[in-house]
Order: sequence, then C-alpha cells, then structure tokens
Amino acid sequence: MSDTAQTSPTRSHLDDLAAFVQASPSSFHAAQEAARRLTEAGFSEVSERDEWPSEAGKRFVLRDGAVVAWIQPASAGPRTPFRILGAHTDSPGFALKPKPTTGAHGWLQAGVEVYGGPLYNSWLDRELEFAGRLAFHDGSVALVRTGPFLRFPQLAVHLDRGVNAEGLKLDPQRHLNPIIGVGDPASADVVAHLAHLAGRNGDEVAGYDVSVADTTAPSTFGMRGEFFASGRLDNLSSVHAGLAAMVALPDDPAAIVVFAAFDHEEVGSATRSGASGPLLEHVLERIGAGLGASRSDAARAFADSWCLSADAGHAVHPNYPERHDPANRPLVNGGPLLKINANQRYTTDALGAAEWSRACAEAGVSYQEFVSNNSVPCGSTIGPLTATRLGIRTLDVGLPLLSMHSAREMCGSEDPAAFTAAIAAFLLPSA
Repeated sequence: MSDTAQTSPTRSHLDDLAAFVQASPSSFHAAQEAARRLTEAGFSEVSERDEWPSEAGKRFVLRDGAVVAWIQPASAGPRTPFRILGAHTDSPGFALKPKPTTGAHGWLQAGVEVYGGPLYNSWLDRELEFAGRLAFHDGSVALVRTGPFLRFPQLAVHLDRGVNAEGLKLDPQRHLNPIIGVGDPASADVVAHLAHLAGRNGDEVAGYDVSVADTTAPSTFGMRGEFFASGRLDNLSSVHAGLAAMVALPDDPAAIVVFAAFDHEEVGSATRSGASGPLLEHVLERIGAGLGASRSDAARAFADSWCLSADAGHAVHPNYPERHDPANRPLVNGGPLLKINANQRYTTDALGAAEWSRACAEAGVSYQEFVSNNSVPCGSTIGPLTATRLGIRTLDVGLPLLSMHSAREMCGSEDPAAFTAAIAAFLLPSA
C-alpha cells in the first residue's frame, strides 16, 4: 500500500511546513521565522523609520506580528503592477491576562482570555505552552516560549455523569483557567517565569503579548498517510505556502511580487498590523514613490494588480454533511479551494475565478470550489478588507481543513505542496 505522505516532494514539503508551525507558536514567532527564512533566501530587512532603496532588490519589513516582503525587478517602473499574496499569522486560542498568576484549592493557575473563536473543548487535556513577546522598561523586546507548561483539565466523567448524553458546556471564565502547578499563588509569578526565559527579572517587564499554543508535534496519519494534523493550520498553512512560493521566485518577475502576512485576522484585523490597517498600503506607496510614481501612476498600477487572499476553508465533514452545500463538497487532497460568496464575505468574482483557474492549470494542480450552505453563516477573510482598502482586484483561496479552529486541525498531506505550486503560478504568470 503506497504512502501518500512519503512521496517526494510531498514529504519534504510537509516536513518544512511542520518545522514552520513548530517555530511559530505565536504571531510574533511566525513573523520572525518568516523573516529568518527570507533573510536566508537573500531578502534584506528594511526599517519603517529609514529611507528605502529605490533600486531593484528583494526586501521585507516587520511590524509586530506581521511581515511584508517584496521582489522589485530591475524592469519595474512607476506603473508596474503588483502581484500580492495575503495571509495571516495569528490563530484562535487564548491570551495571557494582566495579573495572570492565580490559583484555588492548592492549585496554581493562570488567567487567560479567549482570543478569536477557538473550539473550547479541543484545548482540554493537552500539554500547552505560553509564547509571545515581552516589552521591558528599557525599551527592549524579547520573544519567549515556555515549552509544555499548562493544561486545561477536563472534569472526569464520574463527576459529570451526563456529559456524554447532554454535551459538554464550558463557561470560559469558570472552566478555562489552566493549571500550571501546585502551591500558593503568592509564591509564584508567571510573568517572572517568562522574563527569566529572556534572561531578565520579572520587575523589568512593562508589558506583554503572550498567547497559548499546543505543543504536540505535527504528524501524518491515515491508511496511506494521506492526512496531516497540526495546530495553527489556520492560517500558518497559507503563510508557509506563500513564503515557500516567494523565496523560490526569480529576481526578475514581470510584476512587483509581494508577500503580506498580517496579524489579528481572527479578531477582525482592525489593528496597525492587521489587514484593515495601513501596513500593506504604506509598503506599496513607498515602493511606488521610490519608482517615481505619481498618484495617477499608482492608480494605474493598482488597476492592473491582483491580490490572492489565502486562508483556510472547510472540507465536507462526513458526519455532518447537512452543514455543507449539497452540490459543492470539497475533500482533502482534492486540491486547494476557490472560495465564493455572493454576499462578498469572500471577494472571488468571475475574473478572479478565471485567474485562479489559469494559475492552477499552469501549476498542474486541481482545485475545488467552496460555497457555504445557505442556512450556515459564512465566515470571512482579509480579502474583502484588502479589496476595500486598496481597490485591487482580489480573490479568496485556501486549503480544505477539518476541525478548523480546533487546537489541532487537519488537512490532506498532498494539498500543501499543491497549494504552494498554485500560489507560485499566480505570483509569476507564464504569460
């Protein structure tokens, strides 16, 4: 029996995706890992505070948990269009509250707040870690991660006899207080522990952005190794695919190619590092200014530009088929999704569908269409936000997943490599 996940280049691509996820327990770590890989591939970091070079080159800029990279070819001029891949670095879960060291009945606990829309039950009985950034009084910043450190323990069935018949009901304030140890809370300090990981004292910490992440390593499974399970596939699968496509592109594409990985999509994107903020717009404006573009030139360049919004989508669930559209039922390993919604929760239109069809055909990749059941509200992505802010034609795509917003999601083992190939063909059209 053949093993889908063992074939090359699928295996090496999955291994690289797994390594990226494991290096990225928070949006800040994901942006830093992207920066590391970009630097390794010959991209140069620029600061928002400095003048940027106007000549051709491969560059990137970091803003908190977001990163934007671009390739400016030697042939670029004031009206050269952009080819943009947009994704997001954050995932639903939990964030550390102020005054986080708590406890009750002899247990040490940590105060956490819900971030986005996680599936609460999926976070139970897992070894989890804290990860994120610390800001110190001296103005310095450090990224930290604890490794396995906390757990949300579920109440035993002996003490909740009706749980299987009546369903599990979790109050996030009462029931989602993770345990981190035993003892007196007065004798412990979560923030000090995090500071010590950075070689600092707890009283040096002025602020923090720390989230909770699953520590279980990604893995393949299934009869033929056809499935891939991991935390944070929504949406590190798209960040990784865009990044892998970007670093493999030549230095002289016909358009200015841009990779934009935003933060805070799971909570609405309305931040300085989110897709509703000005980050991408500022980058495109500064690139254009370096090329001598007038406002008219910039508008003309935007009119010929494309943005591919890449975010995870839903595969049909075999146990809940009634929640899906009866005619459009994507499967894992059936190829990436083209996401469509008449109410513009996704931005794909007829021209966008044609462009994705072209890219997939050039890459030799099959794709599937996704549309929601009319009775089930449709989610959204950075696509409508980017199209509204910039006026650039945008379409929405992504990997089909099961268990989206779970602590551990799953996709097909063949889909990530296929998705990367399709993104590469979108960013670098053959004609």
